[in-house]
Amino acid sequence: MPIDTRESISMKFMIILASFIIIITGMRAAASLLVPFMLAIFLAVICTSPLFWLRRIGAPTPVAVILVAVGILGVGFLVSVFIGNALKDFTMSLPDYQKIFHQKTMGVLVWLESQGIDTSQLDGMEILEPKSVMRIITGFLGGLSGLLANMFVILLTVIFILLEAAGMPRKLQAALGETAESPAGFSRFTESVKRYLVVKTWCSLLTGALVVVLLKVVGVKQPYLWGFTAFLLNYVPNIGSVIAALPGVAMALIQFDLSHALYTGFWYAAINIGVSNLIEPKLMGSRLGLSTLVVFISLVFWGWVLGPVGMLLSIPLTMTVKIALESSPDTRWIALLLGPAHIAEISPDTPPPAA
Repeated sequence: MPIDTRESISMKFMIILASFIIIITGMRAAASLLVPFMLAIFLAVICTSPLFWLRRIGAPTPVAVILVAVGILGVGFLVSVFIGNALKDFTMSLPDYQKIFHQKTMGVLVWLESQGIDTSQLDGMEILEPKSVMRIITGFLGGLSGLLANMFVILLTVIFILLEAAGMPRKLQAALGETAESPAGFSRFTESVKRYLVVKTWCSLLTGALVVVLLKVVGVKQPYLWGFTAFLLNYVPNIGSVIAALPGVAMALIQFDLSHALYTGFWYAAINIGVSNLIEPKLMGSRLGLSTLVVFISLVFWGWVLGPVGMLLSIPLTMTVKIALESSPDTRWIALLLGPAHIAEISPDTPPPAA
């Protein structure tokens, strides 16, 4: 008896959906194992550029990997010293900050009422509480600090990935054959992912450095902590920049007055617009963009699956999926749907999806 085409498509869809649910359920159950491993891959992809540069200047692969690993340890040590001390000071001063913040916000509400603005709907809102303002930031930093216990495992994983990276093209060529198109497609895929992560990391570093300079000029306490927060949250477009600005603006209000808070918020916006909307698109190219809806959904989805660190890695993970979809003509249309609405085509030299 012939099988109805519609029933066959429905059955195929149900199998794919069931497989997806099983995979996501397993990922969520194994989040404590997957998060350090994904972070190690993230670091390894970024570190391939200095690794290959060291090899080009004549350093043997083991020596180049050791130098990169020492660099990672050095950066990790500096971050733990500066950020750890700043986070400790902030935690100890948090009760005093809460009282001052509450008094300042009540003063702002009184001033708004004196200007004839109805503030009855704002009274009692949780966003006016310091704990609510810092809750998301604390979740990110708390999740990252929990990874420090696995730092040795993460570093070993990075080292082994970098050692394998040198011989991976030869392995693929031997496994798939000389005439196979898969090695070239895999190479384009890995290069696109590496380019995205490297450019995003440099732009995040620039954002964090500018935020540190801004807060030092204003006189806000713990500038390195809030600069590091801006660096991390810059990996989350649109939403991340807004969240990263909250603690700096709140601290400016706590230490000074409303005018300093508005001044700090203005320059936060200028930094994020300048880096995210001017510098980053020129370095990365608009073809690697994601729609605002996809950004929000990926943030919620990966945060639900992997926790706070999953929210941090949500855009790199989604971008990896998008780039993988771009590498095949059969799935390129899905990558187009994930991109911004103003992009008419993913790449001018790519053919349309197969009929």
